[in-house]
Amino acid sequence: MATEHVLRMKGGVGETSYTNNSLLQRKVIMEVKTILEENMTFMMSNKSIKGCWKIADLGCSSGPNTLLAISNILSIIHNIYLKLNHGKPVFQIYLNDLFENDFNTIFKLLPDFYQQEKEKNVGECFISATPGNFYGKLFPNNYIDFFHSSYSLHWLSQAPKDSTKKAKPLNMENICVTRTSPPSVYDAYCKQFQIDFKCFLKSRFEELSSSGMMVLTFLSRETVHEISSCEVLSTVLNEMFQEGLVEQEKLSMLDLPIYYPTIKEVRQVINEEGSFTLQTLKTFKIGWDANLQEDLDEYVLDNKMRGEFIAKYHRAIFEPLLIIEFGENIVDEIFSRFAKLIAKIMELERLEYTNIVLFMTKDL
Repeated sequence: MATEHVLRMKGGVGETSYTNNSLLQRKVIMEVKTILEENMTFMMSNKSIKGCWKIADLGCSSGPNTLLAISNILSIIHNIYLKLNHGKPVFQIYLNDLFENDFNTIFKLLPDFYQQEKEKNVGECFISATPGNFYGKLFPNNYIDFFHSSYSLHWLSQAPKDSTKKAKPLNMENICVTRTSPPSVYDAYCKQFQIDFKCFLKSRFEELSSSGMMVLTFLSRETVHEISSCEVLSTVLNEMFQEGLVEQEKLSMLDLPIYYPTIKEVRQVINEEGSFTLQTLKTFKIGWDANLQEDLDEYVLDNKMRGEFIAKYHRAIFEPLLIIEFGENIVDEIFSRFAKLIAKIMELERLEYTNIVLFMTKDL
């Protein structure tokens, strides 16, 4: 089944929903805010001021994080207008994600969001949804002024396939790239990332206005020796296969369309595609359990609690896909084991994500 028809975060507002299990992603959005503000202030001081800003959030997902990212952008632009003694701008916001995304949960948050922005006096704001695959055109040419995307571009359009095996999965023993994957698997995933990212950049170049800007945040890696959460999930599923709880055929057919590129690989694609000037490229690390301590105030945390926290937000990410592959009854067991394995790993090493942030402008 095509990725765009099955890939989504877990919707709704339940205990295991993405809405209630996305503290880490929220932390990342706030980390990027300063980078965004610095770059936008510099770029807008050298460009004409717009009356209406058309802004698109690509891979917006669902829940309050979507509106947090938009609120940050509106506040930055509003403050820049104040410093330049310009009137209030008008904002047209387009929220984009795949067709199965839970847009309804976002819509239910809009009345409070509109009231909040009205009290901040940032200017009129109009929000609409634009469902579709961002590995292709979404908007008319020269239409969008600013693109934002957070934690979306490490998701590929599809997992790479081995053409010599009649389109069967390439990575038969794992569901993703792992530290033990052979070079051929890394090469196949990297090639798919290059194809997808070039397509993404080409589409955004066509859609951006002449003074358009774009900020992208996604997961990266420094070396092939870094453990990933997808590798942990792969280990859990293989253990369950050994115990007869997961069917071999279903497991061997599952390849997650996820790839964490290195900085070198990202730069290479941007340079080869040639449509954008890279104004800023920064990286920062964030713990897998980021924001957990803040959420629980002064509560003393142990690795068991950290593992359960990490398992919850991974469940919100992967549950819809795993249900399609293995059925609903097995999901509790998968993430119970996932939490326990994470707790064991955290006794031996600190688990951190490497994040990459790109701020780019359209080449004319």
